[in-house]
This record gives sequence, C-alpha cells and structure tokens, in this order.
Amino acid sequence: MHVNADFATRVVIRPEDRQWIASPAGGVERVMLDRIGDEVARATSLVRWAPGTTFHRHQHWSGEEILVLDGVFQDEHGAYPAGSWLRSPHGSQHTPFSDTGCLIYVKTGHLPPGR
Repeated sequence: MHVNADFATRVVIRPEDRQWIASPAGGVERVMLDRIGDEVARATSLVRWAPGTTFHRHQHWSGEEILVLDGVFQDEHGAYPAGSWLRSPHGSQHTPFSDTGCLIYVKTGHLPPGR
C-alpha cells in the first residue's frame, strides 16, 4: 500500500479531509497520513483509541515514535498523558491500550538502522 509516498510532493490533509479507517483492533481507528507497506510499514498516522481498547502485542522492527495529542496512551511500560513523546528503538515490543481513550500521532519504520 502506498499513501502519500512521494516525499518530493507537498501534501496537506485538513481535519475535514481525514478518513478514519478501522485498524486490526476494534475501537482503534487511524488516519493514514503517509504509508509505504501494509500492516508493517514505514508510516505516519493519527490513531484514535476508544476508551477501554487494547491493540495486540507487536514489535517495531524499525522503531516507533508517538506524540500523545489528547487523553492518556498506555502500555505495559507506563501511562502517557497528552504532551508525552515516546521513541522506541528497533526491535522494541509493547501491548498498547487506553483506559480513557486517546489520540496519538505515530511514526513507524523510519528510524535508521544502528542508531
């Protein structure tokens, strides 16, 4: 899958243009801002969690960055309120969830190897 994959082209997605798409986990939806790949991808997304939702345990082969925009994002390592930024290295794993619901900005698959 390729979404806004030409990094030489300017892209603007306004709030009214967002297309929320269901993820593999019920209650978790995302807006694909850019993506190269399928479920494991180099991707930038907005992800919206309904209260009480959990996403299956998974591994990030090329790292992950998260900025919590609203609510509280959680995993087995802690709880992260709005304004929190997380960077997880290559090979990191977690089981994310949100008891109260949240909105996060996520980048995956973009960290250079060995850094």
